[in-house]
Amino acid sequence: MLGRIWAQQRRLIYFPSPGPVPPADDILFHGRDVVLETDDGIRLGAWYFPAGRSAVLVCNGNGGDRWMRAPLAAALNRLGHSVLLFDYRGYGGNPGSPTEHGLAADARAAQAWLAAQSDVDRIAYFGESLGAAVAIGLALQRRPAALVLRSPFTSLPDVAAVHYPWLPVRRLLLDRYPSIDRMASLSAPLLVIAGDRDEIVPESLSRRLFDAAAEPKRYVVIRGAGHNDPDLLDGRQMIGEVDRWLRKPRQ
Repeated sequence: MLGRIWAQQRRLIYFPSPGPVPPADDILFHGRDVVLETDDGIRLGAWYFPAGRSAVLVCNGNGGDRWMRAPLAAALNRLGHSVLLFDYRGYGGNPGSPTEHGLAADARAAQAWLAAQSDVDRIAYFGESLGAAVAIGLALQRRPAALVLRSPFTSLPDVAAVHYPWLPVRRLLLDRYPSIDRMASLSAPLLVIAGDRDEIVPESLSRRLFDAAAEPKRYVVIRGAGHNDPDLLDGRQMIGEVDRWLRKPRQ
């Protein structure tokens, strides 16, 4: 049985929507469909919503596709932030299959595209759940102006141990996303947002990750919010906290 679980483990980690997704201007009238080129030769679909010279690169969680994050993009856009939504390999009609190494390459391609835009001066990263781990890895390679992590975890084995306590997940997992080991090297201003009723990523894991980071940092708990609740997608409190963090003057 363990052999079958080991062979199929990524089916328990990644839950892509097969796509296709609608065009960007169906989401917001000024949206643009773009294609990202990864360093290993995969073409990824993305949406760009220009608004201002401050841009947010969104790293999605492990389920669905970028269409599910459209309310987040619209809320940030209304506040004057440009937003890039992209799908990882294997998501939203993109070719390839998701892996930890592959998602890191996808995020680099998204950052490179956004950094090349003449209307962008500052880039912040927003990472959701598993995407928070992707954003942390990207931030170590290419420092953002600010880093926002929504429902982040310490490591994938820590999350798996919560949900599969009877399995030796710490030995089985191929993809590990060791965010807790990376926090000491992180230098970007950090905002962590967590729900106190998160049934997927316990809030205690988000707090542990936050505690391992250096200043400047801020921790926000959304009371009564579960992992997939609207309050953690485009809720007023969360969007307000993100907007204030992105606008905070930095030296």
